[in-house]
Amino acid sequence: MDIYNVRGRIFDIQKFSVHDGPGIRTIVFLKGCALRCKWCCNPESQSAEIQTMNTPQGTKTIGRDVSVGEIIEDILKDMPYFRRSGGGITLSGGETLLQPEFAKALFMAAKENGITTAIESTGFAKYETIEKLLPYIDVYLMDIKHMNSQKHKLFTSQSNELILENAKKIAKNANRLIIRVPVIPTFNDTVSEITDIARFTKELGTVDELHLLPYHRLGEDKYTYLGRCYELKDLTTPSDEKMNDLKSAVESCGLKCQIGG
Repeated sequence: MDIYNVRGRIFDIQKFSVHDGPGIRTIVFLKGCALRCKWCCNPESQSAEIQTMNTPQGTKTIGRDVSVGEIIEDILKDMPYFRRSGGGITLSGGETLLQPEFAKALFMAAKENGITTAIESTGFAKYETIEKLLPYIDVYLMDIKHMNSQKHKLFTSQSNELILENAKKIAKNANRLIIRVPVIPTFNDTVSEITDIARFTKELGTVDELHLLPYHRLGEDKYTYLGRCYELKDLTTPSDEKMNDLKSAVESCGLKCQIGG
């Protein structure tokens, strides 16, 4: 198989990111996700289908099919920034694990060209799928959103058992795993809920870092453009005081913690 001819569906490429893995990174956003998180800031990522979004600037097509070779050719332009900062490519979404063959080929091609790799993932897939990608991933950034399965399903459409089981397996086999928690008011923004996640993270045994990602409403307009309702419009971003209290709770469990990616 020529990995450079493997094709996948993406909806965006973002350059010069500093919040999605070490150093300066280029993020490739893949289409499709099995979760429907109420706070998702990329609702256009959720469907695997190519869509249209009606923006004030006109109708925009969301999604395009590309080859690994096309992506790598574009990413290689950023090599000077990667070398100076220790950055590389990050696959995000949506959920990268829904396009495993494309993701694997893209990671392999990145490695062939001396580019470090990272993934932002919910971990919601069969572990056999994840296992095939792990040798090619330098940093696995994994969301743990809540320890209570019922509440997790209420806010994301899926229960959390598979995610938590995969976290245990990924922790044993990943090159590096960092847990990230989107902090969402009314969902998981209490000290007790964040402490539960931090304790679980500590018990993984190989993970020493947890990132808290404050809720924001930057993607709210996209719901309107897609003809959808944004359910969390009454929520506000957690205060600095609240975030610092949650950070202290994480650190009390023996983990390094930072606010933001």
